[in-house]
Amino acid sequence: MPLAAAAFCPHPPLLVPGLAGSDNDRDKELGPLRAACRAAVTLLLGAAPDVFVLLGTGPQTASVPPGTRGTLAPWGVDVPVTLGAPAGRGPADLPLSLAVGAWLLGTPPRPVVGQVVRADLGKADCAALGRDLVAGPARVALLVMGDGAAVDRETSPGPAAAAFDAAVAGALGSGDGAALLAIDALTAHGLECTGRAPWQVLAGAAGAKRPPHPRLLYHAAPFGIGYLVASWS
Repeated sequence: MPLAAAAFCPHPPLLVPGLAGSDNDRDKELGPLRAACRAAVTLLLGAAPDVFVLLGTGPQTASVPPGTRGTLAPWGVDVPVTLGAPAGRGPADLPLSLAVGAWLLGTPPRPVVGQVVRADLGKADCAALGRDLVAGPARVALLVMGDGAAVDRETSPGPAAAAFDAAVAGALGSGDGAALLAIDALTAHGLECTGRAPWQVLAGAAGAKRPPHPRLLYHAAPFGIGYLVASWS
């Protein structure tokens, strides 16, 4: 079954208002990023898929069942989250990428499955995983979590980080999965990018066909980290 839709968001804990503290200037700077993430998730929900897959990096590549609990406590405030509607009372155990994604997605009227991908997974394995995620009869919508280049742009790697993020922004804005799949893993690692593996899983899920309505909603580095928000529908 073809991919129904995708949304791309970064996962800084500061997206959650309670984790930004009382710094009004920082809150104002985060306003456009938060608004873009809300818009991307709204477009994703509008696709009305059979299942949502929340995709992000973590220690090991593994699927996470619906209803799994998590918390943002390790990053400052005990904000509880779940993959869709809570199921049981198991331990709260989600990596940052899925915890922030679960907070963004909320509780949609369809199941939410998590997919953790190891940050160093090769692109061929990423693409194969993406194909597996959409291999069944269900219409799947992917919420893809990942940051861009995270090096200090005031020092020598700055131009490389900016160029890297600009290329990713171009791929997201044009729906070019092949360009995402072509991202060099070593370059992404050197620039401390956490989005490379999830983006390449998405590329595998999307296949050769470009989405009819790709939209780049945000591209900036407000704190020296590249944040990109996009929607494919």
